[in-house]
Amino acid sequence: MRSSLPDFPWDALAPYADKARAHPGGIIDLSVGTPVDPTPEFIQTALRDASNSPSYPVTAGTPELRAAITAWAKSRLGATGDFDVLPVIGSKELVAWLPTILESKKVLIPEIAYPTYHVGALIAQAQSVPVPISAKSWPSADLAWLNSPSNPTGRVHSIDEVKESIAWSRANDAVLISDECYLEFEHNATPTSVMAFTEGNNKNILALHSLSKRSSMAGYRAAFMVGDSSLIAKIRELRKHAGMMVSLPVQKAMTVALGDDSHVAEQRARYNARRDALRPALEACGFRVEFSDAGLYIWCTRDEDAWTSVDWLARRGILATPGSFYGEKGKNHIRIAMTVTDAAIKDAVNRLKA
Repeated sequence: MRSSLPDFPWDALAPYADKARAHPGGIIDLSVGTPVDPTPEFIQTALRDASNSPSYPVTAGTPELRAAITAWAKSRLGATGDFDVLPVIGSKELVAWLPTILESKKVLIPEIAYPTYHVGALIAQAQSVPVPISAKSWPSADLAWLNSPSNPTGRVHSIDEVKESIAWSRANDAVLISDECYLEFEHNATPTSVMAFTEGNNKNILALHSLSKRSSMAGYRAAFMVGDSSLIAKIRELRKHAGMMVSLPVQKAMTVALGDDSHVAEQRARYNARRDALRPALEACGFRVEFSDAGLYIWCTRDEDAWTSVDWLARRGILATPGSFYGEKGKNHIRIAMTVTDAAIKDAVNRLKA
């Protein structure tokens, strides 16, 4: 590769993890957002029932899965007009490889952003340009990432901001990819999909979704995209040649997961209850919570270097992520994940109070 990839950011957390583990009560890891709540039993059953899978799966997805994604996109995202769907092997894989697949030369990413947007641009040998939320000030490019609810901040884009992004895409004949993996975890704000505002014209628009958090299926590597039929056809063709396909048992599990909303509501309630328990304890310790209106994270600051906050928490056995992992503008913030058990959240609250 002509451009060197950055160091894997979480490696830098290792000394603080060791410090947190030395706490008499052990470590409470609120850094990486890895789900811990059980995968719903009906999804596990679908996976087991499809475990006799001697044939190669289809890259495009089974007819049943395609129908499930399409129906979900219409009912949940408000998708209209002509669009296609495609299952993928987890959302991170797609984020990392899309600029390469689309032969992008200049990629716009949020100023505070999931690091893989930048890494994907580097892999593609493309220019990576951080931009503010408002698309009115975006420069020309051939690809831009939208992320709402945001990882790491939990910020929810307004309808006007989403529409501005679509207008930018059309004015520049550029691809707009909306990462909506946390869409179903509203709290103080209700996220909306880019697909609801295209007025049926989905040219150059893609929405990316994942079942990792929604259905506690991170270990399944199950995600999908919705949008521009011609773009998805191009992506699908390359993935066919490269052997990039979702396993058939996972496709079966995805199909049943998308057909049920009750388990999503239960999981959303868990995450929101954890946030509501932890937030006041952090505020009592001098942290100011910003955004954090949806998704799985608390984004907060004490107006000090992020590593100072990380160290302060580590001495109490709590591991958080420095905001600097997500861009220069996050250098005084930390991200705290709600992906631990209720008991661990309660323990964290008690440690903060102590």
